[in-house]
Amino acid sequence: MPTRTDLPELDDLLPIVDEIDVKTIRGAVSLREFIAGSLGHSPLWIKGLFAVRMAVAWLLRLETTGVPESRGLRPETVSFVPGEKVAFFTVMRGEEDHYLLLEISDNHLIGYLAFITDNAKPESEFKAVTLVKYLRPAGRFYYNLIRPFHHIVVLSMAQAGVTSSARQ
Repeated sequence: MPTRTDLPELDDLLPIVDEIDVKTIRGAVSLREFIAGSLGHSPLWIKGLFAVRMAVAWLLRLETTGVPESRGLRPETVSFVPGEKVAFFTVMRGEEDHYLLLEISDNHLIGYLAFITDNAKPESEFKAVTLVKYLRPAGRFYYNLIRPFHHIVVLSMAQAGVTSSARQ
């Protein structure tokens, strides 16, 4: 059972999820820029990890077996409307300049990705929060298998979120 955190935006999910991971970083970008930079970050090494994931997904009979596509995500195209897509995630809820909660479901787990900011100026604190709810034993097995890579990928995404707008 997860412990209490300082994530009031996610208070309703905290008691029902099995895993919580929080990455925190500071940067002089907007929440939309942070999200677009994070989800649009797709270097070759991440594409390689997703290729390996395809083989694991096939072995575990997971539903989502492809490489997610997130090219073309721009700050102005990030939606906060529940039910709409942002990259390969579905928007659950959000509040402009505060947070966005996204979801992706499979037959083995439900993954939530939240982006939260304090919207301070000139630099804001951003949290990239992963929450995982296991639906069957394969979900726990899968997540524990990818856990070391998950930390590296999400940290890399967060770093890209605060730096990618300068390159656009």
